Amino acid sequence: MTGWTIGYGGLLTALGIGGFVATGREHKTALIPAGVGAAALGLGLLARRGSSRKAALVGATAVAGLGLAGSARGLGKLPALLRGEPVERPAAVIAQSIMAGTSAAYLLAAVPSLLRG
Repeated sequence: MTGWTIGYGGLLTALGIGGFVATGREHKTALIPAGVGAAALGLGLLARRGSSRKAALVGATAVAGLGLAGSARGLGKLPALLRGEPVERPAAVIAQSIMAGTSAAYLLAAVPSLLRG
């Protein structure tokens, strides 16, 4: 799970920075995925240490849960966006949907792994 955690963190960090740049560097909230990603990335790197592995992965799982909870509302607006209907802040809907999807995927992999020990 260490590699998954580092990958998840890196992906969200890139999503946040890319979203910020894509919105003309005007909307600082576009950096939120980068903050969540940096936390996950740091915990993934910390998990490489044998002594703190389990605690770091539990922390990363909690970060992913918060990431999913904070971004899930974008999923509700995604169908309208895909149908071509106007939505407020389409870039945010896309970024939130990607963050929610990657966070859910990470949780689906991490929780059973943590429960197995």
